[in-house]
Amino acid sequence: MELLIEQGTTLATVESCTGGMIGERLTAIPGSSAAYLGGFVTYSNEMKTRLVGVQQRTLKAHGAVSEETCTEMAIGGLERTGADYAISVTGIAGPAGGTPDKPIGTVWIGVAALDGKRDIRRFRFTGDRDQIRQHSATTAMAMLWGMLAKRGRLELFWETKQ
Repeated sequence: MELLIEQGTTLATVESCTGGMIGERLTAIPGSSAAYLGGFVTYSNEMKTRLVGVQQRTLKAHGAVSEETCTEMAIGGLERTGADYAISVTGIAGPAGGTPDKPIGTVWIGVAALDGKRDIRRFRFTGDRDQIRQHSATTAMAMLWGMLAKRGRLELFWETKQ
């Protein structure tokens, strides 16, 4: 949050499997209103489409847990709020819902900037539902920090290589 405030920039969040956890963490920081504009909890596909403009054809072709959907969520967050940065998270926290292609713990996290920079990555977290959600929120914040501090991609030791 400090870097956002120092740089005079703003942030929005678009969350699915984290259910507002990132927004909660941000608003727990005193003074966060100087940089955090707010967020969307787009748990259902309908809300992804209605609130942030994820295209139905994207959901049909790639599913909710995909790079394409995560990207559209982040871009939609930027467009709908006018923020300088947006975080998006979509995944399968379990205990049900996994498939062989997208097992439980598969999470896509994105950070998009108004200037066109994007960092969209797939992770495979382990643990129970709460642990997967916590890992997702922590990783999203680390990715944002990387973009703000380095103006690029922060290498994370727990990242799943594709």
